[in-house]
Amino acid sequence: MDSQTVRAKHKEFLFPCVANYYAEPVVITEAHGSSVKDLDGREYLDFARLVHTSSVYPTQEQVRVAERLTQITPGKLKKSFFTTSGTEANETAVMLAKIYTGQQEIIVLRHSYAGRSQGAIAITGQQPWRVLPTQIAGIKHALSPYCYRCPMGLEYPDCGIRCAQDIEDLIKTQTNGRPAAFMAEPIQGAGGFITPPQEYFEIAVGIVRKYGAVFICDEVQTAWGRTGDKWCGIEHWGVEPEIMTFAKSIANGFPVGATIATEEVANAFTGLSLSTFGGNPISMAAVDVTMDVMERENTPQRSAVRGAQLRDALEEFKKRFAFIGDVRGMGLMQGIELVEDRKTKEPSPKKTTALLEAAKQQGLLIGKGGLYGNVLRIAPSMLISKADIDDGCKRLERALAEVK
Repeated sequence: MDSQTVRAKHKEFLFPCVANYYAEPVVITEAHGSSVKDLDGREYLDFARLVHTSSVYPTQEQVRVAERLTQITPGKLKKSFFTTSGTEANETAVMLAKIYTGQQEIIVLRHSYAGRSQGAIAITGQQPWRVLPTQIAGIKHALSPYCYRCPMGLEYPDCGIRCAQDIEDLIKTQTNGRPAAFMAEPIQGAGGFITPPQEYFEIAVGIVRKYGAVFICDEVQTAWGRTGDKWCGIEHWGVEPEIMTFAKSIANGFPVGATIATEEVANAFTGLSLSTFGGNPISMAAVDVTMDVMERENTPQRSAVRGAQLRDALEEFKKRFAFIGDVRGMGLMQGIELVEDRKTKEPSPKKTTALLEAAKQQGLLIGKGGLYGNVLRIAPSMLISKADIDDGCKRLERALAEVK
C-alpha cells in the first residue's frame, strides 16, 4: 500500500473518532533517533517525543487488520477501534451504543463477566468479581440462560425459553423503555461456560431491537474458532450484532482489544478520541500474523474436531463420576460443573479445588470459574493435537479418580 491507500482505508475501516494529525496524515513506517520516514519514503524530523506510533498516525498494519476483521466477522460489521484489552473493548462498545442510540440504559446478563474497570464491574453479574458496589447507573441484569440451574425452575425445552422472554418484562419494569443496548457473551466464560439453548439469542435480540437497542456481542473468549465450525461464537445462533468485541486470542498473547461495529453505528462516534497504545504497529502486526496462522490451520474446524474428541471423554467421565453434575460447552470451550449431589445440585467448590490440584499433580493445567467456583473450564490451545487431547484426558481421569 502507499500512503494514499492507507489514508483511504483508515477512513473506511476505522471509527471516525480515530482522528489523525494533518490534512494528509503521515503514514509512518520506520524511525531512527529523531527522524521518521513515511510510507512514500519522505523523511521528517520528529519533535513529537513519540516512542511509538499511537492512533493519531495511520499505519498500514492497523488498516490491514481492520479490513481483515470485516471479512471474517458476521453480518455488516465494518469499522474498528483498537485498544489493549477486553475491558477497554467492552467499554468502547457500551460508549458507542449510548452515542448511537442517544440512550443510557444497558441490559446485561447475570453470571456475565466484562472486565475490571468500574463500568465492566457494574456489567459483571457475579458477586466474587464485583469488588466494588455498582458505580455506574443504568445497568440492568437479565436472567442468564443457565439451563442446568434455571432461574425459573423450568426444564428445557418445555420452558418456552422464559429467560429470554423475561427481557421484555425487564424493559417494561426496570428501564425507561428505551435501552441503548443488550450486551452478552455467546457462551458465558467466567460464569462457568454457560451455554444458552439454541433459541435464546434470536428471542432475546429480537425483543431488545423492538425497543430500539443494539446488540453488543462480547466475543473476548469465544471468537476465532474457539467454539468450533464458526469464526465467531454468535454465528452458531444466527444473530448478527451491531457491535462486537474481541481480545485474548486475537493476537496470541499480545495486548490487543478490538471493537468492531456496523458502519452506521460506528459513524455516530465522531467526537475526539484516541488510544495511546491501541492499534500500534507491533500489536497490529501480531494480530495480522496470528490471523494468518488461524486461517491456515482452520481453527474453527480444528476446534470442532478436537472439541468433539474432548467432549466425548468428558461425557464418559460424567457416567462414571457422580459428582459431575453437568458437562457443557462448544468446540474447545468445555466446562464440567461439580456438585455434592446430582439431585440437589449443591455446588461443590471444594471438590473443584481438589480436582484442580490433583490435575496439577498429574501434570495438567486447567482453569475454574462459575459463580460458586465449582466449574472446571477447559480451553486448550486451538492448535492442540489429537495425541495431546488423549493424553490430557487420561491425566484428568486419574485426577477425577483421586478426588472420588
